[in-house]
Amino acid sequence: MTRLRLATHDTFQSFSVRNFRLFFGGQLISQVGNWLTLVAQTLLVLKLTNSGYALGGLAVAQFGPVLLIGAFAGLVADRSDKRRLLISVQVLAMLQSFSLAALAFMGRPPLLAIYALALWSGVATAFDNPARRSFVVEMVPEDRMNNAVSLNSALMTGSRVVGPALAGLLVTTVGFGWCFLLDAVSYVAVIAALWRMNPAELRQAPVTPKGKGQIREGLRYARSVPELWVPLVMMALVGTMAFNFATVLPLFATRDLHGSDVTFTWLMSVVSCGSLLGALATARRKTIDIRTVSRNAVIFGVALGILTFAPNQPSAFAVGFLVGLGSIMFMTAATAITQLAADPMMRGRVLALQAIVFLGSTPIGGPIVGYVCDVFGPRAGFVVGGIACVVACALGALITRRRAASASNGGVRVRAAA
Repeated sequence: MTRLRLATHDTFQSFSVRNFRLFFGGQLISQVGNWLTLVAQTLLVLKLTNSGYALGGLAVAQFGPVLLIGAFAGLVADRSDKRRLLISVQVLAMLQSFSLAALAFMGRPPLLAIYALALWSGVATAFDNPARRSFVVEMVPEDRMNNAVSLNSALMTGSRVVGPALAGLLVTTVGFGWCFLLDAVSYVAVIAALWRMNPAELRQAPVTPKGKGQIREGLRYARSVPELWVPLVMMALVGTMAFNFATVLPLFATRDLHGSDVTFTWLMSVVSCGSLLGALATARRKTIDIRTVSRNAVIFGVALGILTFAPNQPSAFAVGFLVGLGSIMFMTAATAITQLAADPMMRGRVLALQAIVFLGSTPIGGPIVGYVCDVFGPRAGFVVGGIACVVACALGALITRRRAASASNGGVRVRAAA
């Protein structure tokens, strides 16, 4: 019992900080609502088109802005009071969800209108992502940064457990519009939480003054630090070809598993259960290094390879749990090493670069994987993702060995006391 209490304390130690508790609670409600919109949008486009390529087009609209303006958004985060910036972004995102709800209640909305509102959401995501993730480490003491990062990942994945399942229930009972409407209302929770925080208790990073060439400066800085650059390269490969769940899973569930929209939402929830377990396990780690990121990439790739051969729904659900576990272990490790190794004045721009290679790569990988699924079948989409993970693992391991052979201090390691 004592050991269990100690493990629980180690895992949730950041909850002792009031600002982080407020942040966590507000984000948990809002992120569940966000998944209502993401899943409902996917199912709505699939219903209107029954096309993997159309789903890839939705991914372009949702994440294209991250690719195009993500670097600028990261600079804005470095120049801003992140709490106030986040409040503004959440208000804009709430208005987008209300607009999407109004559109969905029309009955059969135009596809281009759905894409336009998805593009609006993508702009909000481009500014929200670097500000929110760099703000996480400002709420807790330095020795709890790794724990806070992992708990934030657990929050994001935990919302995927509830959100997709709830979206499937709402879509089949009351329709798409209610998913979007509930998402809009959920933003009240995160706005209120941010508003109630005590700014005096934050460890705010120095605000970067305006100047020329600051985006290029951030890129040069990330390129010069192997602890940042290697995970970014790996994330680019994996993000482009493997993290295309919104494109591959609905096609896999309806075509290969002969299921329905509900099958997809339940499969997504099972994947998210695995992700939640992986995030909580990562929260107790004392160290994060490039070898950890490489190892987790190959675990993710192997799980995708096994899912390729799942013959029916029960086996797909079982393997889907492993896919979620491997995916979040890779993503959390890559994110943690980036947040911990980056200079505070550069953190927003570095995290924006990570968002670009992870979320911003989706407009490239989404249509490619959607086309592969339409031509060769959804299982081929998993094969492409699995190969990308293995290649990323090999690349990370190769760079690490070369650095270990040439550098006097051996491998790369970032340590955070938990």
